[in-house]
Amino acid sequence: MPAISFQSVSKTFQTARGPFQALDGVLFDVQKGEFFGLLGPNGAGKTTLISILAGLAQATSGAVLVHGVDVSTQSAQARRMLGVVPQELVFDPFFNVREALKFQSGYFGVKHNDDWIDELLHSLGLADKANHNMRQLSGGMKRRMLVAQALVHKPPVIVLDEPTAGVDVELRQTLWQFIAKLNREGSTVLLTTHYLEEAEALCNRIAMLKNGKVVALDSTTELLKAASSNVLRFKLDAELPPSLAAKARVTGRIVQFPANDALEIERYLAAVREAGLQAQDVEIRKADLEDVFLDVMHQNEEVKA
Repeated sequence: MPAISFQSVSKTFQTARGPFQALDGVLFDVQKGEFFGLLGPNGAGKTTLISILAGLAQATSGAVLVHGVDVSTQSAQARRMLGVVPQELVFDPFFNVREALKFQSGYFGVKHNDDWIDELLHSLGLADKANHNMRQLSGGMKRRMLVAQALVHKPPVIVLDEPTAGVDVELRQTLWQFIAKLNREGSTVLLTTHYLEEAEALCNRIAMLKNGKVVALDSTTELLKAASSNVLRFKLDAELPPSLAAKARVTGRIVQFPANDALEIERYLAAVREAGLQAQDVEIRKADLEDVFLDVMHQNEEVKA
């Protein structure tokens, strides 16, 4: 039995411009103990899918099961098995950190869990903030608190919706060390993130969404194998000609070309020289998940066209 099962999930919203289909027949399972990544550009449907999983929205059609429990018809039972960390910073301004965690425990009928609360506070770097009012916390500390609240009832399935958006490197490292530990101990983790290096490092398997549809679903290893074998990377102090720019990924001064072999690498460098440009800090690297992601999204656009 999967930890999470999305069974042909579709969601249509009624807008002033007419119906908008946010999800279109999303179908995949997350197995128990997996660290699973859900990736996609803004507007792909990731948060809508997470909202349906968490019981915050209803699917137009299809079903979502958590350990075999339907989130729509058995919402309370399903919710007890989920620990959801939302994107938004939501907090109760009237309690301190420890009190908020005690109240959150009570929502799930959990009592006498002070040792676990202490472990959460320590593991997430909140121990010295235990008696601080929630309003006194910085944005990063509030983000840590959201994680603690999601985990306080020890759910077997952890759902992280952009958990490190806008937070510092220290929190990212602390969070991933703790979540990876819980995963090794048997917790299932479903992660959405725009930090693709995190997904590549953490996730065993990945689904990619675009326009509400699954456009890629495989192990991280197999997705990387399917990418271009190498990437040519260098820096420029001027713009590429349009013909070259159309084939490149340009970020500021950094230019990257997918390259399958040495001949293709030399052709790109020769074209740069012929354009009167000088490539600096030239290097060849293996394709990463960002390359795979961009390839998949681009291929999907071509198919649609």
